[in-house]
Amino acid sequence: MHPPSQFDLLKERRFAPFFWTQFLGAANDNVYKNALIIFAAFHAASMTSLDPKALVNLAGAVFIAPFMLLSATSGQLADKFEKSRLIRWIKLFEIAIMAIGLAGFWQRNLVLLLLALALMGVHSTLFGPVKYAILPQHLKPDELVGGNGLVEMGTFVAILLGTIAGGLVVAIPGAGPVVAGALAVAMALAGYVVSRGIPLTPAVAPDLAINWNPFTETWKNLRFAQGNRVVWLSMLGISWFWYYGAIFLAQFPGFSKDVLGGDEHVVTLLLALFSVGIGVGSLLCERLSGRKVELGLVPFGSIGLTVFALDLWLASRQLHATGVAGLGAFFANPAHWRVAADLVLIGMFGGFYIVPLYALIQERSEPAFRSRIIAANNILNAVFMVASAGVAIGLFAAGLSIPQLFLVTALMNAVVAVFIYGLVPEFLMRFIAWLLIHTMYRVREEGLDNIPDEGPCIVVCNHVSYVDAVVIAASVRRPIRFVMDHRIFAIPLLSFVFRAMRAIPIASAKEDPTMKDRAFAEAAAALAGGEIVGIFPEGRLTETGEISPFRPGVAQMIETTPVPVVPLALSGLWGSFFSRSHRGRAMRRLRGIFSRIRLAAGAPIPPDRVAPEELEAIVLALRGERR
Repeated sequence: MHPPSQFDLLKERRFAPFFWTQFLGAANDNVYKNALIIFAAFHAASMTSLDPKALVNLAGAVFIAPFMLLSATSGQLADKFEKSRLIRWIKLFEIAIMAIGLAGFWQRNLVLLLLALALMGVHSTLFGPVKYAILPQHLKPDELVGGNGLVEMGTFVAILLGTIAGGLVVAIPGAGPVVAGALAVAMALAGYVVSRGIPLTPAVAPDLAINWNPFTETWKNLRFAQGNRVVWLSMLGISWFWYYGAIFLAQFPGFSKDVLGGDEHVVTLLLALFSVGIGVGSLLCERLSGRKVELGLVPFGSIGLTVFALDLWLASRQLHATGVAGLGAFFANPAHWRVAADLVLIGMFGGFYIVPLYALIQERSEPAFRSRIIAANNILNAVFMVASAGVAIGLFAAGLSIPQLFLVTALMNAVVAVFIYGLVPEFLMRFIAWLLIHTMYRVREEGLDNIPDEGPCIVVCNHVSYVDAVVIAASVRRPIRFVMDHRIFAIPLLSFVFRAMRAIPIASAKEDPTMKDRAFAEAAAALAGGEIVGIFPEGRLTETGEISPFRPGVAQMIETTPVPVVPLALSGLWGSFFSRSHRGRAMRRLRGIFSRIRLAAGAPIPPDRVAPEELEAIVLALRGERR
């Protein structure tokens, strides 16, 4: 048996038919759109009096307008109807659209071509909410990040291949436009055939009464999304990424021609580098996140988006085109290799940024409203992409160059990141926790599937270091409310992490009886709300590395709120920087860097069988000989 991999999903019916359906749809969008843009650029004079540049911008507006007008309706449809059948209807619609597009190419009729493009925008708008809402219904929680990574990778690879194919096919002398239209019809037919393999996906709100007014429904969806603060800010974070990406993608033609001295092939190369980077970053998310929705990757991604956009500015600010040449000349200039590396890394860190945010929305949205939340996200994405074009036009009018636009975008990204992470400290807390267990420690996890996916429970663990709670929080998929000594809770820097984790400070009855009572009441309320509460029953850090006697606090909580107790054990932390050791106090000498530690979980214990002595013995057995 090989370790679980996201690529295993491509062999399973619950994922593979959907993956290839969305892949073909994304590719077909770009085959048709790029073929139309190139066809219009070279043949617009024979079809219309519009300037070719204006026509290209008109085409972009025609395609994106449905996202702003119809996303709210498409979200309702995705919640009301069984999703596999809805997808097949959408694919049949795509076949009809591409038939109109083929007729437009054949007749050289601009009205038919733009009508098909607008309808493709409608098609993508209808498919968007289904695309992301279907994943949580077929994937397990620990597959959600991997599945989203594959979808994001597939989408950008499909965009790249579709763009290249559309450009190559439409350029075939004589019959190119008709061949492009025929290719689009063939891909739509293939998408429908593949979609027939998508398994039954029950409707989550079959009794929903559809509101056909797109304006009131859009406002309603946006207001509903704002009710979940983390989901709402994640939507804004995703929309910001599309703003950022749209800025960069729109500049590639001008950047290639005016800065790098590259022709159309270099433009395609830049798109390929960016797309490959996003694909690689999206696929790496599962490995870096430990198969859970790891919010710590989001700040990590935003840091990379800023750093490498700044480096792209530094690498290109002194470059000036003296002519236009192909790929050979591009690669012959060593300075261009740095530009290429920056684009790949920007894309890769974009993958780190975007995949966890999409997975978070799917995980934390109420199932009955999930498609409508995703529809609201699509509306925001469209608004931000339109805004990016307006901002870019304004900055160019103010005299900025393309490299300077990259600089401004990098600085704006840093400001947006600080703003969002200030509003939701959970993102930054998870980043610190993720960084800790991927730098100072190497964590081996065992038995963590014993922690229930939902519902209340108490986890108990031996207390070895000041960062025990951080290590556990970074390893366990669900958030945990830790009850911890108020002195540890107040440690500088760590205090920020503990507050973001909504840890509960506690003191002994002798030291502060009011704080103790308040801590027990807060823990009981958390359990009553279905959360996990974490306790270190020893009550203090170990001074010898051995487990001290467990205090009766767990039993007292169980009396108030009877829930299962899951024993955990940490081993390998004793003697590291954040723990005491036989050499003295913690955090005095740098030691234990890159320690290999282990977190093991035992089977849940029913509340009627919980006793401090038995818990202590179980935790000791889980820990083993290594302290």
